[in-house]
Amino acid sequence: MMRRRKRLSKSQCICIVLLWGALCYIVLTKAERIDGPTVLMLLLSGALVFIPVIKSLRGS
Repeated sequence: MMRRRKRLSKSQCICIVLLWGALCYIVLTKAERIDGPTVLMLLLSGALVFIPVIKSLRGS
């Protein structure tokens, strides 16, 4: 049987999103060039960040 995790609080969601945004900013400003793998990495990391945040905020 799987245990359900506790939902993230709103302040935790905001902190996670801001940290992800800062990481994206660093990656985009320090990259020599922005190519396909960089864009794909940012999209996948966004999915990994925003899917749990949205699920937690919706309450499902």
